[in-house]
Amino acid sequence: MDLVTLVNQYGLPIVVAGGMGYFIFFIWKYVTTKIKPKLGATFGVLVALIDRIRMLDNDLIRLEQKLNVFIEMKEELQIEELKDIKHDKQKK
Repeated sequence: MDLVTLVNQYGLPIVVAGGMGYFIFFIWKYVTTKIKPKLGATFGVLVALIDRIRMLDNDLIRLEQKLNVFIEMKEELQIEELKDIKHDKQKK
């Protein structure tokens, strides 16, 4: 059917409402078949990335704690060496 005959037979508002209904159906179908599955896959990837970031953050925290322990041990050893040197000087 021709668009002009539809407008003459049913009127412009009815034809426009039918066109908008088809447009809304087309958009809904496109979103549910194309976009929604991709969003689900993207969500899965995002969750995996967030988990990896948390693991890296925990690893960094552990490494920082280990480094602090080694720094403290080094400082304690230096203090002990200085005490030994001071003690040796006092003996002389």
